[in-house]
Amino acid sequence: MVVKLDYRDRDLSSFLEDAKKHVAESVKFDPNKFRIEWGGQFENQQRAEVRLLLILCLVLGGMLVLLYAAFAHLRQAVLVLGAVPLATLGGLVALHLTGVTLNVASAVGFIALFGVAVQNSIILIANINRIRDDGVRLVDAVISGAGERLRPVLMTASVATLGMLPAVLATGVGSDVQRSLATVVVGGLLLTTPLTLLVLPTVYFVIESWIAARRPIPVSIVSLEGQQS
Repeated sequence: MVVKLDYRDRDLSSFLEDAKKHVAESVKFDPNKFRIEWGGQFENQQRAEVRLLLILCLVLGGMLVLLYAAFAHLRQAVLVLGAVPLATLGGLVALHLTGVTLNVASAVGFIALFGVAVQNSIILIANINRIRDDGVRLVDAVISGAGERLRPVLMTASVATLGMLPAVLATGVGSDVQRSLATVVVGGLLLTTPLTLLVLPTVYFVIESWIAARRPIPVSIVSLEGQQS
């Protein structure tokens, strides 16, 4: 016998956990003769989540290698990847406010969001490094570099946000998948962009100041030779 039901306003994972709990408490049977297997859409979701986790790890690892090759400093590569937790926070807040569940489509949206957030961070940090290479003081380079890249970062985030906005507002048949993905990108960028412009330059200044303070001060030894007559 097949039983169909509608788990409206619930995500599949939490609903299945509750169902397993209630069945374990209410249904009594001999485990030597019978067993319960949960299958169907949930199995497909589990397989998709495992693949997405593997892809996400590979993407982040590849980003770290490329960033290290670009900046030649592991601390700056890790700092650029610091945009990923900020983007994750923005995406989760957007899902919570809109009531959209965390599913495979929204997980794909997070990957797209990470790409835009890291791109904005690269634009910001690379410009600060360029100004420092001209001999400008650290604090002045941070302020000037962040100010110069304000409009490019805002433009990149605005284009991605406006492009995904129709998908966020879609309500037709089949719009659930695209709405989950677009909600993560739009909501994440709205929160991540100002945090990127404020938090990353501040952390950059703190780290580079600490590194500069730990460098040994070069000492010059001058030898003076006197003459006797």
